[in-house]
Amino acid sequence: MDSVRSDPATSRGQWPGGPAVALKILVAGGFGAGKTTLVGAVSQIRPLRTEEQISELSRPIDDTSGVEAKRTTTVAMDFGRIDLREGLALYLFGTPGQDRFWFVWDELARGALGAVVLADTRRLADCFPSVDFFEQRGIPFLVAVNCFEGTEVFAPEDVRAALDLDPGVPVLLCDARSREDGKKLLIALVEHAADRRAGAVVPSG
Repeated sequence: MDSVRSDPATSRGQWPGGPAVALKILVAGGFGAGKTTLVGAVSQIRPLRTEEQISELSRPIDDTSGVEAKRTTTVAMDFGRIDLREGLALYLFGTPGQDRFWFVWDELARGALGAVVLADTRRLADCFPSVDFFEQRGIPFLVAVNCFEGTEVFAPEDVRAALDLDPGVPVLLCDARSREDGKKLLIALVEHAADRRAGAVVPSG
């Protein structure tokens, strides 16, 4: 699915059951960072989830340190939708966090407008692969620090330094359970992607 999609089959550029324009956004990050929670908090439809119980066999493979209470994991993707106005929607795709499911990332990232990379400061290194993935593919992204209850809150600039991010990459604090926080993240990402696209336009002459 492309980040901006229209169907030439009709004069209004619509297809049955879908908006005229759909913007595709990914929600990425490490295992247990809150991706499923964020998609569920902002989606206007009941989100599609592909979660399975974490078995005892998978615990030696999936590092649950810091998130010992986690009982399920996404094995394919989460999907949600937000209608911005008539004919314009955001499609949200939450990616699986474990290494063994990364083969689906390239397919999910195809045509994406940008990505929200969720970070958990208890396991900050877990979001390095997501950051590297989007940097290497030139996909605009921001880092959203999910402020879990009972954890130390770090300043965005400290997180930026720890992740060695470019100065232009937005770093925001959030509560992944909050719909308002989720909306602010998506707005910031769309604005960041628009700025990146405008900066990439080379004036003629």
